[in-house]
Amino acid sequence: MSHPNQFSLLGQRRFAPFFWVQFLGAGNDNVFKFAFTVMVTYQLQLSWLPPAQAGLVIGALFILPFLLFSATSGQLADKYPKEVLIRFVKTLEIAIMAVAAWGFARQDVPLLLACVFLMGLHSTLFGPVKFAYLPQHLDERELTGGNGMVEMGTFVAILLGNVAGGLLVAVPQVGPQYVAVACLLLAMLGRLVAQAIPASPPTDPGLAINWNPFTETWRNLRLAHGNVVVFRSLLGISWMWFFGAVFLSQFPVFARQVLHGNEQVASLLLVVFSIGVGTGALLCEMLSRRHVEIGLVPLGAFGMTVFSVDLYLASRALPPAEALALGAFLAQPAHWRVLADLFMLSLFAGIFSVPMYALIQLRSQPTHRARIIAANNILNALFMIASSLMVGAMLAAGLTVPEVFLAVGLLNAVVAGYIFLLVPEYLLRFLAWILTHLVYRFRVRGEEHIPTAGPAVLVCNHVSYVDAVLLMAASPRPIRFIMDHRIFAMPVLGALFRLGKAIPIAPQKDDPEAYERAFAEARRVLDKGDLLAIFPEGGLTRDGQLAEFKGGLMKILQTHPVPVVPMALGNLWGSFFSRVEGGSAMRRPFRRGLLSRVTLDVAAPLPAATVTPAALRERVAALLG
Repeated sequence: MSHPNQFSLLGQRRFAPFFWVQFLGAGNDNVFKFAFTVMVTYQLQLSWLPPAQAGLVIGALFILPFLLFSATSGQLADKYPKEVLIRFVKTLEIAIMAVAAWGFARQDVPLLLACVFLMGLHSTLFGPVKFAYLPQHLDERELTGGNGMVEMGTFVAILLGNVAGGLLVAVPQVGPQYVAVACLLLAMLGRLVAQAIPASPPTDPGLAINWNPFTETWRNLRLAHGNVVVFRSLLGISWMWFFGAVFLSQFPVFARQVLHGNEQVASLLLVVFSIGVGTGALLCEMLSRRHVEIGLVPLGAFGMTVFSVDLYLASRALPPAEALALGAFLAQPAHWRVLADLFMLSLFAGIFSVPMYALIQLRSQPTHRARIIAANNILNALFMIASSLMVGAMLAAGLTVPEVFLAVGLLNAVVAGYIFLLVPEYLLRFLAWILTHLVYRFRVRGEEHIPTAGPAVLVCNHVSYVDAVLLMAASPRPIRFIMDHRIFAMPVLGALFRLGKAIPIAPQKDDPEAYERAFAEARRVLDKGDLLAIFPEGGLTRDGQLAEFKGGLMKILQTHPVPVVPMALGNLWGSFFSRVEGGSAMRRPFRRGLLSRVTLDVAAPLPAATVTPAALRERVAALLG
């Protein structure tokens, strides 16, 4: 790699200007919105906009453009150069903030409400560009880290924007004027940084824009639905926003009624939540070994539920108290458990969301990528509105805030389980992640040789019953395996490989129909441009040695001359999942202990014309050393 970690991207022009434009924009949004909310709530007395409704109205006006114009903004981001759109959006932000400065100076609430809507429009235009920009400039191994940095930066900007907006507007006499100047300066700085964003060519310059937002919204949702894994990921991200909105909306009430704290305590909850999401987002690159690893999504969902439930339990155990200032609140040990639960559930929310953003960017068709991101923004807005309605109904029904947190935590387990059953790839990748992080110390050498696009056949020695799971963990793309039909009769592994759509094969002399069916399905996999994996020895090794390679691969290459990638799994012989001398597999758990080192060596792809079973066996043997 050209850089050691995700933070090094901040020193590169292809990422740094974009990151700071996004950071300044998110910060400015929240300086403006929070300062305006505080001004209406505490400083002005408006009969037509009571304080209790101000935050709701401002939030609704900001979200409304996402519903109305996301479909149009997705088309624009696919049709035009992204650097041009980003600069236009930042110029528009300066104009909106100039109008807002006049509104703050005159304390003109209707004008400021109009600016809230316009800032929502500004964010709507920027959203599809933002997430479609990254895969144009980052490769597969950088996408997770890049998305983690953007997610972290967004939540830090939200946090700093809220703090700055609240402090500035509270300055006696001149607070609104200070806010006006700050917002205008942030917009101008963002536009200046946008000038350094590199060229990002359009992905579908011939696209004819459909200006009808309703028909285009429906078309975008249908377009996203065309790829099942991508669409379920869109739903997963929208669920994360639903989940987060529940907690963010209830922090003031939770701090006052349950924690018995003042406004500073409510602000502390926001700080802890934001830092947690940012930390989880940054951890994704390390946990995924710099791949797009959707196996982290079930891990994130599990943590979100566990710590939501514990937050409810911790809230029930709090001692009674009067209104506590920040120091007095932190002096009580019981409150630290609440803060730890909040930090951990938000950390796992970050782990939950970042791999799905990266997956959408990686697997969406480039010509439609921005429109699919626009569909995600539409779903996010709908889910956040549904979140507000559901929480309002639950509170009206008599539930307490901790009980709302408990219900959402349990509902998270149901929703996540439903998504994972619909798309088994999440669970399979999660099991692969556990195997390679908690059972073995798995190291891949030559992983750059695994094709990130186009059809190919992966060929590997066969040492254990989990060879397929290990190969799955090493590949950034799904793999279809041809496997001995007898493995499907095993209680757990059989179900696992059926979930993974492995292709059963039987010897031709035993079952000619199953034999031909397997090769027909293998050809369909390659026709789709996917990866196919074969263990050409025909069965698990019984002595740890590499057996002769059978000729089935040549039958596939006759009709589909695709590249062949030799692979070799090392140090698996003698492990729990392999056979042992004179015995069978899976008889003595932990006979090699936990975290024993396992390797996968990958050689450069071979042209189909040069492949023979004997030559391929020699190549795999050389990898084994």
